Amino acid sequence: QVQLVEYGGRLVQPGGSLRVSCSASGRTFGTYAMGWFRQAPGREREYVAVIIWRDGTTYYADSVKGRFTISRDIAKNTVYLNMDSLKPGDTAVYYCARSTRMAHTTNAADFDSWGQGTQVTVSS
Repeated sequence: QVQLVEYGGRLVQPGGSLRVSCSASGRTFGTYAMGWFRQAPGREREYVAVIIWRDGTTYYADSVKGRFTISRDIAKNTVYLNMDSLKPGDTAVYYCARSTRMAHTTNAADFDSWGQGTQVTVSS
């Protein structure tokens, strides 16, 4: 079992920047990828970004490409999501998740461990 804890979400103005973090503990051995997903009120959970744990390869949803950056600190078992040029449409609960599937995926069903989420609100 892997425990994931997200933190860093808060209210930020449009055009602003924010970094959210996710710390992993427990049985982290076997992690292939870590991902960030988000869910806005009344909408389905959607993929945001994924990082391959071993080599740092990153993938992004088109909606955030060029504005968001996913990174990881292997020694700290932590994954980060740096968000720039934030828009009101980025408002959502942001979740991190872990996948052990040995292939790139953006399908939430392939991620077996999830955090509780952190709220990011973009508003003036």
